[in-house]
Parts: sequence; structure tokens; C-alpha cells
Amino acid sequence: MKYCEVNFYIHCPEAMRDDARDVVSALAGEAGFETFEYTEDGGLKGYVQQDLFNADLLHTLLSNVPFEEVTVDYDYSEAEDRDWNEQWEQEGFEPIIVSSPTLMERTDRPFCSIVIHDGRHLPDTSIPERLAIEIDAHLAFGTGTHETTRMMCHALMEQPLDGKEVLDCGCGTGILGIVALKSGAARCTAYDIDEWSVDNTRHNAVINHVDERLEALHGDASLLCSMNQQFDVVMANINRNILLSDMPRFSSVMKPQGTLLLSGFYKEDIPMLQERAQQLGLTITGTKEDNGWCALILTM
Repeated sequence: MKYCEVNFYIHCPEAMRDDARDVVSALAGEAGFETFEYTEDGGLKGYVQQDLFNADLLHTLLSNVPFEEVTVDYDYSEAEDRDWNEQWEQEGFEPIIVSSPTLMERTDRPFCSIVIHDGRHLPDTSIPERLAIEIDAHLAFGTGTHETTRMMCHALMEQPLDGKEVLDCGCGTGILGIVALKSGAARCTAYDIDEWSVDNTRHNAVINHVDERLEALHGDASLLCSMNQQFDVVMANINRNILLSDMPRFSSVMKPQGTLLLSGFYKEDIPMLQERAQQLGLTITGTKEDNGWCALILTM
């Protein structure tokens, strides 16, 4: 998949540098930017899929930086076509534990924590209440290192998943569908607009021994229009604008009393997501927050 590389030049007092970077990355995230890195001149470098890049929208968003002392210029070019995760993939990551103390007292859950590992940095296997998930990430998002992935895993741990049909929208590495299946779900349908992610989801399903119960499709939410199926649990860890756009399609494939799990947005985005949810007959029944990022649990 082709990406645009955008250099953001942030002009502001040095004391405001970190806050300004956070605001710029949040605004650019609304325009579809997926990842950022700091630059030596105090700015940011961001990456967005070429098909999603909208220069007019980005200009409008950056014109609304909420600090009078901050101005932002930018330029962009086609990003080098390379494996962006090559070094990360070679080094891997230390095991990541997602735990829920509230589940320790419940007898209807076989485990109270998840450990996500890369197959090279092996976790402690002496804890029987811990569910192990192996993720081999190739050009895909979702290893548990990000707050939103951890919150979605935490939300899944709290769901009654035995025998349920689940849908993973924007599956990345496939981690959420795999967690659901290893937690008792019957089947998972997953899709992603990035063909690398679809391949990676299929690969991770194999190494976690759930490939016979997971179907990964290449495409976007328009796939849902042709599905003759409804799901007990629908999950989407995507940016706010895509969630707002695709939520009607999510709700259209939910079973009565179905659950929708959402993340990929900030706390200040909740009101507009809640408004859209109410229009679709969805009610917020739970929220999670981690370092400014949020997740919502909604029911039909």
C-alpha cells in the first residue's frame, strides 16, 4: 500500500512543544494519518495512505490549532516504498500483559489476564489463568503495545463470548479476533483495507490454531452490505472519522442485544460518537480510558 510522508513544521514557544505535537498529531489523525515520529527540528513526520490523503481537509484542521502561539506548516511527498516495520519485526517486543483484577473473583471466566508475545520473547507459562496470544506482526497494527489495542482486549475479556459470532473491522494483525476465538467465540469474520493486514491476520490465525474459525477479507465496510449474516459482537479499533462514517454499517449487521466495541479515538471525541450511536439506537454501557485514548462498549 502506498503512503504519503508529511513533514509538519511546528512554530511555537519551546515550553509548548510537547503539547503542540500532541495536538497536531490528533488533528492529523482526524485526516486519516496512521503513525507519527518526532523530527530533530521539533516537528513531526506523519504517514497517511495516498488514497486517504486530503490536503484541503488537513489544511482546514491545522487552521484550528487551539493555541494562538502555535502555527503549523507542512510539505508532503510519496513515502519510500519499503517495509516500515522491518527493524521492529527483527527485534520483536517483550511480552505484554493485559489484566483485569475484577475478573479474578468471577467463576464464569477461565482466565483473568492475556499475555501477548512475538514467539521469540516467550512469556511466563506457569500462570494457568493467563491466556497466551502469539502475534507475528508484518506491516500491520495490533500487538498490544498501543493503548487502544489493550483496552479492546480488556473489553473482550469482560464479554461472554462462548459460542458467539464476532466481526473484526479493520483487523490489522488479527489480534482482536484471535483473542475472541481463544476466549470461546465460535467464529470470527475480519476485514481490512490493507492487503498486508489481511495476510498477516491469516498468518496469525494459523500460529494461534484458530484459522479454521477465522475468515479474513480484503476491503472496507462496504463489504458488510453484501453479508447475509449478523453478529453478536462487532469490534472496530479505527480512527474517529472512519468510526463515525461506518457505524451505521456496523449496527446493520448486529444481532438484537448485540455488542459494539469501539476504540481508536480520544476522550474529547466521545460526545460526537455518542450522538451518532444514539441515532442508530445504540446505548453506551461502558467506557475505558488509557493515557487520553478511549474505548466504548455499546449495546443495541
